[in-house]
Amino acid sequence: MILGWVHRRPSVLGAATGAVVGLVAITPAAGFVQPWAAIPIGAIASIISYYVMVWRSKANRVDESLDVFACHGMGGAWGALATGIFATASVNAAGSGLIDGNWKQVFIQLAAIAATMTYSFVVSWLLAKALKATMGLRVKEEEESVGLDISQHGENAYGGVS
Repeated sequence: MILGWVHRRPSVLGAATGAVVGLVAITPAAGFVQPWAAIPIGAIASIISYYVMVWRSKANRVDESLDVFACHGMGGAWGALATGIFATASVNAAGSGLIDGNWKQVFIQLAAIAATMTYSFVVSWLLAKALKATMGLRVKEEEESVGLDISQHGENAYGGVS
């Protein structure tokens, strides 16, 4: 929401997206960090995700209208890394992070992030290849210009409003 004000384009969608990103980022850290740590984790995640969305929209090479990579991918990666920074044994005896004196946990978290991103990319790539070979990844151009609500579902999504 604040970034929307800074760039003079505040929106409810932006505020809701920021809230979701904050929740995505704190999820890996839940049960390992003090409650106060949720504030910097969520705030930094929102900033990271916002600028990844800006970069993606300028790159214009990726068709990703839901910004899953920016929100869940980058927000979750930051949340996992932040767990390695803010984790404390006073919350969970399983371990502590950088602030609690365990700098090795940051590297463990980085390795986990790299493994997760690699796995996600490989599986997504294989699924996309399989879908492309069997049913295709896109609808026909004429179906897209008519509108997917009509061409795919046989109904008008907006009740006759044009």
